[in-house]
Amino acid sequence: MTDFQEQQPQQQPEQPYYPPHPPRPPYAPAQPPAGAEQTAAQPIVTGPGTTVWLSGGHVPPSGPPAPPVAPLGAPAAAPAGGPGSRRRAKRGVGLMAAVAIAAAAIGGGTATLVQQATSDTPVAAASNVNGTNVSTGSTGTVAGVAAAVSPSIVEISASSNAGKSTGSGVIITSDGEIITNNHVISGASEITVQLSTGKSYRAEVVGTDPDKDLALIKLQGASGLKTATLGDSSKVRVGDQVVAIGSPEGLTGTVTSGIVSALDRDVTVAKDDDGQDQQQGQQQYDPRQGWPFEFGGQQFNGDTGSSKTTYKALQTDASLNPGNSGGALINMNGEIIGINSAMYSPSSSSGSTAGSVGLGFAIPVDTVKADLDSLRAGGDS
Repeated sequence: MTDFQEQQPQQQPEQPYYPPHPPRPPYAPAQPPAGAEQTAAQPIVTGPGTTVWLSGGHVPPSGPPAPPVAPLGAPAAAPAGGPGSRRRAKRGVGLMAAVAIAAAAIGGGTATLVQQATSDTPVAAASNVNGTNVSTGSTGTVAGVAAAVSPSIVEISASSNAGKSTGSGVIITSDGEIITNNHVISGASEITVQLSTGKSYRAEVVGTDPDKDLALIKLQGASGLKTATLGDSSKVRVGDQVVAIGSPEGLTGTVTSGIVSALDRDVTVAKDDDGQDQQQGQQQYDPRQGWPFEFGGQQFNGDTGSSKTTYKALQTDASLNPGNSGGALINMNGEIIGINSAMYSPSSSSGSTAGSVGLGFAIPVDTVKADLDSLRAGGDS
């Protein structure tokens, strides 16, 4: 015992003194010394009994963290619990807590957010193109135009002493005003109109303008009809896509499509301004042959007779056949840009039709709009 008590301890290098580490402030993570590299993620306390590890997969250390050991001879670091450290810790608490909440939300809610973004995002309700019945989702498609405008296109059957002719027309008022070609109803003693629904009405002539090959008729006892939207033919350009709707060969509601092939074509048709020409016109306007017209000094579909009129027309390659006369030429917004009036149908001397060859003509809708007041007043009939 005496030897042990008298034994002198071995001399060791003097180490700096570190005071005991004070308790960590509530909800504050341990602050590493400035310049020290952080090698492991530190837990963040978000509530009583809940600890979030940002990097994941680490086991929380037991007990307070050991103070850093300074190299030999280096000055002792300032106590971690000093006033400056406490201020930094207070400023960091809010930031670290926010990061913890965001991390928890991201970790647990990412799939939900992705699912909502891909499946729960509300889709804008379908709306119509201004002034038309064409929905915005169908704009620019033949199907969309056909679905929207077909209810406004009718089949016209005109009977006279010379026989019966078939054409088409466009509803422009809900009570049954219909624009068509003059040659469709010229000389008719009885006019029957069939809607796209199959319902039929009797119609009477309101006014005609043989010089423009236009006529206005009115259904008897009609109301609540779907009307077409009259567009602006001055904005039509060569190459614009168009849709034609009519009743060729009595096939109600036939839809064809194409482009505008040319503008301002001088088309000459029979005027039918007297009884003799009216009868001749009715005989010539046969669904098997088509309405005769002249273009470029040549006659097509028969003789136009002695009484003629010439107007500026839109040319289209949309398929037109006898019975399309008076129907609509429509742009891809569902607006009427012309009234189909003439088409070239090559035929033999026996009158058999070889079919459309993509040479069709339509009266520009601006001509129609300019003539409406006159037609409503009786026109030139």
